[in-house]
Amino acid sequence: MKTIVIIGGNKGIGKAILEQQIENHLIVSISRSELDFEHKNLTHYQLDVLKDELPDLELVDQLVYCPGSINLKPFNRLKLEDFSSEFEINVLGAIRVIQKYLPQLKAGINPSILLFSSVAAKLGMPFHASIAVAKSGVEGLVKSLGAEFASTIRINAIAPTLTNTDLSAHLLRNETAIENMIQRHPMKKILQPNEVADMADFLLSEKSKSISGQVLELDCGIVSFKI
Repeated sequence: MKTIVIIGGNKGIGKAILEQQIENHLIVSISRSELDFEHKNLTHYQLDVLKDELPDLELVDQLVYCPGSINLKPFNRLKLEDFSSEFEINVLGAIRVIQKYLPQLKAGINPSILLFSSVAAKLGMPFHASIAVAKSGVEGLVKSLGAEFASTIRINAIAPTLTNTDLSAHLLRNETAIENMIQRHPMKKILQPNEVADMADFLLSEKSKSISGQVLELDCGIVSFKI
């Protein structure tokens, strides 16, 4: 039984990963809001990873950093504060957590780190400038740390397309909006959180023990195909 630290496991993709892993592993959950359930394998800390002191942990085998944002604005309406906020949430928060638990990870059982990018880092889309910049930083971090920790810790990222979560609710606000999003994707679907959790499960498992420094796209074809 491994100890998995999940940052942002209170909703969306993070919650789906937490629920999938909790029966077989010890989960340390860290998020700004409370969890809506309890489990014998769960320890929860309610705090802001950007501002508050992170808890001291004895064991960390795997680290999953899920926080993200969807701030879609025309470039001329974006302020420097928007870029700074996106970068803090997506990149600096991950860096802060990784640095905090790096000694424990190095001593962990087949340790690995999982971060999250976005198709916006690969596919140029209007109004995505701030999130594309931040997620490109995530991908750069994965490549750099993958090389630096190659002999000790694996690090990968998942880059999902639009996923049906609370974070994207304003983009999937009605049946027409949902259908339009579905039609934009060559595979004629959008992602569900459990699909991303399945990919996370693979990347955290022994089945991916030779994979590191990779960004795996769950894109429903929107980046990969032109149809």
